[in-house]
Amino acid sequence: MTLISNLSQSKSPDTHLSLKQQLQQWMQECRASTLQLFDGMDYDTFCQQAHADFSPVGWHLGHIAYTESLWLLEHLAGQPPQFPEYRRLFAADTLPKTDRRYLPPIAEVRQYLNTIRTQVFTYLETAPLDQQERLWRWLLQHESQHGETIAIVLALLERDKGDQADRRDERDEGDRKDEGDRTKKVAKQSASPSSSPTQPSLSSLTPPPSPSPPTPPLLTEMICIPAGKFQQGNDAIEALDNERPVQWIDLPTYWIDKYPVTCDQYRQFIQAGGYQDQRWWSAEGWQWVQAHLITQPLYWSDDPRHDRHPVYGVSWYEAEAYANFVGKRLPTEAEWEKAASWNPISQQRMTYPWGENLPTHQHCNHNHFMGQTTPVDAYPQGQSAYGCYDLLGDVWEWTASWFTGYANFEPYPYRGYSQAYFDDQHRVLRGGSWATQPWALRSAFRNWYYPQVREVFAGFRCAADREVIAVIQPQP
Repeated sequence: MTLISNLSQSKSPDTHLSLKQQLQQWMQECRASTLQLFDGMDYDTFCQQAHADFSPVGWHLGHIAYTESLWLLEHLAGQPPQFPEYRRLFAADTLPKTDRRYLPPIAEVRQYLNTIRTQVFTYLETAPLDQQERLWRWLLQHESQHGETIAIVLALLERDKGDQADRRDERDEGDRKDEGDRTKKVAKQSASPSSSPTQPSLSSLTPPPSPSPPTPPLLTEMICIPAGKFQQGNDAIEALDNERPVQWIDLPTYWIDKYPVTCDQYRQFIQAGGYQDQRWWSAEGWQWVQAHLITQPLYWSDDPRHDRHPVYGVSWYEAEAYANFVGKRLPTEAEWEKAASWNPISQQRMTYPWGENLPTHQHCNHNHFMGQTTPVDAYPQGQSAYGCYDLLGDVWEWTASWFTGYANFEPYPYRGYSQAYFDDQHRVLRGGSWATQPWALRSAFRNWYYPQVREVFAGFRCAADREVIAVIQPQP
């Protein structure tokens, strides 16, 4: 899905606008991007649960309004609960996901959003932002994150439609084959019993054609990140609790891929039997891939036009197995962040790989501008100080790190937002995707999922302790 709108494309803050005007403009842009995902949507799609781990898109839309009302109108403005009849339905901790399918009509939920937003902007006129700005920015990012989850659910629903169409085609082909077999059987039975036994045909004795010449070896370029300290994290007003506080980290020299792993590169792993070879997998990964009969990424495409696009729809286990296959490893999140945010010349931390200007569509593929992935070298203006490409947008990137709090972590705005996931069961992803809105896109931003999750728009790049020239010869 490609979203076309008159949004400002998240240019740097307008210095002529007051903070209140700027927040209102960003909130309007974010809402417009969210609502465009629902253009032309039918009620069945609005309510359908595409996967057990994800709520219907309609629930996410109502939850956005509920959360904005809870924190801004109730907690800050001191108003009584708005729309109490929706409280149990749209709160995050009341209903199991399977019970979130029973939703009001689309028009009613949209009216709920509009009513809450009108009251929020009325309150914004007198809100003491010198005390509240962090919460307002947190809510802007909250909607951005749910907007991406909506895009994931829609992608899963679209994929299910494709799978259903494929199964129909297979059934039709099977019916045609059965009819052909019956026709041949009748013809054989009508033949004379004295007929000679069937002899091998000339074509069956002809040796098979020689395999096509192998494609050229694939060379993966890596960049050396010299040893030294850098500042990890983010202490700006928009930083989420899990990004704080900024800390100095000392890393030895390491190498990291210049680009995310592409479909063309990952195809070599598939063709070499990577999914059937236990050598490349951890014990947990091998158990997972065998139990679920995984043979390729979830959003896999053999279209050669996507060869230079990043592979995505892979679990952490698949990313780790590929890295083992090419003699590398996944980067830690500290290694990833240093490659993305540290300027070795000025010895300063940058908010984005390219500097301090907010993301635009010249820097990276984000906010549904293209509606899909793009080639990994398509955004030279977005490369980091070290020369790495595609670090923000396009696809999230798995890291080797478990999600946990930094030293002196303080939860905000409530414990369950991040701290509940410091359980040694979630791996960190970095970078954002083509569906990530700009307010949730920066080098220090941390995402987290279980290692078996492959429904998110996630890919990866590899790292190593020394330079690895990974030349992969395709199998004949």
